Amino acid sequence: MGGMMADSEDEWEAPRILVAVDLVILTLRAGEFHVLLIERGVEPFRGQQALPGGFLNNASEHVFDAALRELREEADLDGTRLHIEQLGAYGAPDRDPRGRVLSVAYLAIAPGLPEPVAGTDASAASWTLVEKILSGDIRLAFDHRDILDDAIERARSKLEHTPLATAFCGEIFTIAELRRVYEAVWGSEIDERNFYRKVQNVPGFIEPVGMDKRVTRGRPARVFRAGPATILHPPLSRPEPATELEDMQ
Repeated sequence: MGGMMADSEDEWEAPRILVAVDLVILTLRAGEFHVLLIERGVEPFRGQQALPGGFLNNASEHVFDAALRELREEADLDGTRLHIEQLGAYGAPDRDPRGRVLSVAYLAIAPGLPEPVAGTDASAASWTLVEKILSGDIRLAFDHRDILDDAIERARSKLEHTPLATAFCGEIFTIAELRRVYEAVWGSEIDERNFYRKVQNVPGFIEPVGMDKRVTRGRPARVFRAGPATILHPPLSRPEPATELEDMQ
């Protein structure tokens, strides 16, 4: 019996699996939630919209280094300027018609990102309203809609419990600008006074800079920067979605 086990192990071959990275790059443009998409210039899914990404260059390339490289090649973006974190691994057997491909997805966030530049296997690259994808107006290649859904939920959840919202802002910002981040990412309007009170009650979330910013003809708004907190306590809870009955009223 022991011999049979050994023969079976000797005959077993590891499946050939390619490793890729996919990037969900989120930003706010004109106060609206955008994600970077490319138009694929090669098969499979030539001409369709997709997340930027690509295969590892070689066996010695670290997955995170590959993500930073793809950011440069696909969108001419410097990953060191972004908030970037690993989102997850996606390895369904049929996710790529070229063969078995395991993709490690990364979530990247930064304010004021420049117009993208199409990379080597893309015929175009553009910032796209997240709502157009969530509504089904734009369909994504591969399993990129699943990856984007996970990234959006990660961002929405982290806005409740961490200071991630400040990654969408510049180095200094007003509370009104911070509120617009929450409204754009959560897709809900937020009461201005209630938000101001809640934000001020979270220790270490934001810190006053000591200067004011004139945003209207009225009084200048106070300016803040990100504080040292890594966890928001108490958290900022997402508004409950409206029910169908409420929508009809």
